[in-house]
Amino acid sequence: MQSASEEGSSSIDHEPTSCGDNSVWAHVSPLLSAACSHLQEGELIHGDNFNLFAAMSALEIMDPKMDSGMVSAFYSIDEAIESGFAPVPISSDRTVDVQSIIDIMDHLLACEATWHMGHSLAQTVFSCIYVLRPERTSSHALLHSFCRVVRATCRALVSVVSDARTNEEEDLFTMTYGLPFSGDEDAKGLLLLNAVEETICRQLRACKATSSKKRVLDELEPLQTNPQLEERFCKALLCRIRFRKHFLHALNCMRRPQGRGLELARKHIAYCISELESVQSSAEFLSSETVENGKNEMEESTTGSGRHPIGFDPTLNKRLSAPTPPRAIKLLSWKKAIDYYVKLLHNLDQICAFKLEPDLDAVLQFVVQFQKSRPDLVARAHLQLLLVQDGKLYGRDTFLTICARSLALDVTKNHGLHLNEHILQLNQLMINLLKILCANTPWQRRKLGKILNDWSVFNVQMGITVGHMMQQTTTPRTPKNGDKSLLILNHIYGWLEEQIHWVALRFLVLGFDLELYSPSEYCMVYWYMYIILWKLAEKAHFRVLIIVHTEERKAKKKEDYSRDMAREDRISLWVLLLKCQTSLAQGLTVMIAALRNEGMVLKSQGPFNTENEKFVQHFGLLQKASLPKYDAYESFSESTCHARLDYLPVYECFRDAQKMAKEIKVGYANDPDKLAEVVGLEQVAEHNIIAVNLLCQDRSLKVSFEFIHHPHFATAVVRRS
Repeated sequence: MQSASEEGSSSIDHEPTSCGDNSVWAHVSPLLSAACSHLQEGELIHGDNFNLFAAMSALEIMDPKMDSGMVSAFYSIDEAIESGFAPVPISSDRTVDVQSIIDIMDHLLACEATWHMGHSLAQTVFSCIYVLRPERTSSHALLHSFCRVVRATCRALVSVVSDARTNEEEDLFTMTYGLPFSGDEDAKGLLLLNAVEETICRQLRACKATSSKKRVLDELEPLQTNPQLEERFCKALLCRIRFRKHFLHALNCMRRPQGRGLELARKHIAYCISELESVQSSAEFLSSETVENGKNEMEESTTGSGRHPIGFDPTLNKRLSAPTPPRAIKLLSWKKAIDYYVKLLHNLDQICAFKLEPDLDAVLQFVVQFQKSRPDLVARAHLQLLLVQDGKLYGRDTFLTICARSLALDVTKNHGLHLNEHILQLNQLMINLLKILCANTPWQRRKLGKILNDWSVFNVQMGITVGHMMQQTTTPRTPKNGDKSLLILNHIYGWLEEQIHWVALRFLVLGFDLELYSPSEYCMVYWYMYIILWKLAEKAHFRVLIIVHTEERKAKKKEDYSRDMAREDRISLWVLLLKCQTSLAQGLTVMIAALRNEGMVLKSQGPFNTENEKFVQHFGLLQKASLPKYDAYESFSESTCHARLDYLPVYECFRDAQKMAKEIKVGYANDPDKLAEVVGLEQVAEHNIIAVNLLCQDRSLKVSFEFIHHPHFATAVVRRS
């Protein structure tokens, strides 16, 4: 290889360049070319300091997928501008100019939606030269104001996601790569856009005006040169401008502390949805003159017209992505981008419509229901920032107050309790729990499994402390100053166990959402759900008794005291729902175990993992948190090994669940989400009763389990072979 080096050295005809920092740069292309001609397959040229880490960290030059420095169309933004790639104005023909601006607006919408899905800001929104260098468009009011508002919107969203820290491990959402992201001029974008909107509104009124009024408006310059297209171009621009304006207003309103801007944000969201409908309807007009594209190309197009936009190059900022390889991305189509924004706006509207009550049960129920729609990153970030502000719920109530309210206790006279070590630790645990519940489903389940151990350890520590305090108390009477710290701590200790089992249940049901359980593992899953649900129902029922007892005592002391019967009824319904689910889980456990024992379904066996190993893989984090406190697998094996289809409690479990579901439906008549869930549970119970009857009569039938009526409780489907 020495000869190759010498030959390459002699062929170099470029003079070395001094950089002023004692380093000299030389052109190595001739050297590499000469080396390539002498290298055989499998040979490698490397220096003395070569090692595996350096090789893995190095850029692979001349590979478009790996070399972030590889030039595509332009070497730099300045070169692109000088070549006329993004002219201002776009065209001397004002009709073409307006058409091109609408295409830019549509393509930016697709870029933004793609960015929200986790792609790089440098390769999406900031692939537009007009957004990168907004000062160039200052002479073009429409394009300039729109780009300024787009930049301001991006800044607002990055701020929300950064503050919430809901971005996933590999999410590039908050990375700005040194882009010219912050600018004081962007804050003025809304004012400029309002002025442009008013001008276009006047132009629209002018083209609609009658001949008598037209004389007054004759001095107003039209938007473009074709009078027949003026009205439709004005409407197409206005709906896009108004959507952009209202969307930024909605984001700003939702960031106001303690949810003060939610009502106003809902109005802006409603305007956004309305304007998006107008944007969609304008596509027919915009694409009417585009004949070169077929139907499939229109579906994949990033603009409403189907034309390619001017001023975009995703490779412009490729070097800013180093040292990561430049990921090849596919932008969402214009239609998919609009669908994404419609879903996002509906999710944001759900958040704004939520009643900010200091009720932890209502908060947890809302978050779980909200997550069923699979919201994206932006919506989840806004929800988290609304729930947790300054270490308080909604920025108003401490979690001690929230926990005490769940038990109908008053902590206003127990000022020292807020500084209690265990209460401070509980406050942090609740903050972490709410943040985790706002994460995406896989991340949420992984984190819930990990924090279960933290909750369990805290529960043990608090139990020891409360036990010592009760032993040291010489008199059971309440102190004269009204301090009930010990009583409150004792009740919170009991409430803590209920929350631990709620987290465990959430951990288990998310496994169904993520399709982590195979049909052969349903038996062990439902057995574990039965254990957790049974304990959770017991703790929730105990809380109901505490609340009723506390309310009765308050009513005796104060004749004019009004009991919160609605809260008592709500928690009682919740307990009944848990009991219904407990009966279903027990019935499914016994039913599947009986089918396994009689050879009608396969057991959880494989060539690599035993059933015990699978049990530990699925529930090891629960067992680590002592849920339950005994040997879970041994108990599971003993309780299922003798199950048979003729076992009468199978019928009773499903019938009990069916009976309870009918009672619960009356209580949830005004709650459509809960009512739909209860109806699903009732149908699962009803169909499983029928399936068991059929299987007892004919053991040759084939049975499978499908989630037809409920996402977490399976329905037995019986077929003939």
